Amino acid sequence: MIALDTNVLVRYLVEDDKTQSAAAAAAIDRAVAKGEELFVSDIVLCETACVLAASYKVPRTTIAGILRDLLHAKHLAFRSPDELTRALDAFTHGTGDFADYVIREHARTAECTTVLTFDRTLLTEKGFAAP
Repeated sequence: MIALDTNVLVRYLVEDDKTQSAAAAAAIDRAVAKGEELFVSDIVLCETACVLAASYKVPRTTIAGILRDLLHAKHLAFRSPDELTRALDAFTHGTGDFADYVIREHARTAECTTVLTFDRTLLTEKGFAAP
């Protein structure tokens, strides 16, 4: 199994650089043709959501759809698909960044009751509190 870095996944998704996008697509297509899974870390998924929002101005609802498609892609593997799915559901209905909800899900898995944050947008949501 090989892992994808954020820049490869983003190039594959947005196709904004002809050379790099083609190289990313070729590498992914080769792995899929061989029946190999491609690993996408939680960090890569968080960075992808951030890059799509900040650099490409992709709307939140579109990002949620892209992340959902990635999580359901049969050729992609994730360390914690259940956590990521719960984080995505929270992102879809919440106001925080996708990474905020991944952090909360990791904390819950580690049996933490609360994530301390200064992010005011999160303080009204269950599982977040001010220090």
